[in-house]
Amino acid sequence: MSRFTEILIVSPLADGRTWYLRKEFGYDVGREGSGETISVPVGFLTDFATIPRSLWWLLPCWGRYGNAAVIHDYCYWEQHYTRKRADMIFLEAMAVLKVSSITRHTIYLAVRLFGSVAWWNNRLRKRSGKSKIAKRLPEKSTETRDDHL
Repeated sequence: MSRFTEILIVSPLADGRTWYLRKEFGYDVGREGSGETISVPVGFLTDFATIPRSLWWLLPCWGRYGNAAVIHDYCYWEQHYTRKRADMIFLEAMAVLKVSSITRHTIYLAVRLFGSVAWWNNRLRKRSGKSKIAKRLPEKSTETRDDHL
């Protein structure tokens, strides 16, 4: 079975939506020791699951699926996989976390239907020289995303 390689350690930025990784975080795809590992670097910026605020009562941006959402955000940023493969890895990682079948399939369906906007926005941001990896780690909780990119 697949596994996460480390404990997820993050801290929030002042905007209340963006978090940055304080320690490298990874996921073994397919099965533990498969040789296919996604390694998310220190300083990566994530919003966990990009769920509209109006739906947080049903599916908050952070839940049992939070670790999988970070891996998915990173896959969407780096785009080493196809979008479909990134979404399948997300589904697999949610199963590893024992997210209920109905929740993980609902989230998976949402990213399949609406994830293309984030995918293409990330591609455009990367081409314009932007990054989702902080140049330096924040020193104060009042710092924003713009202070680090």
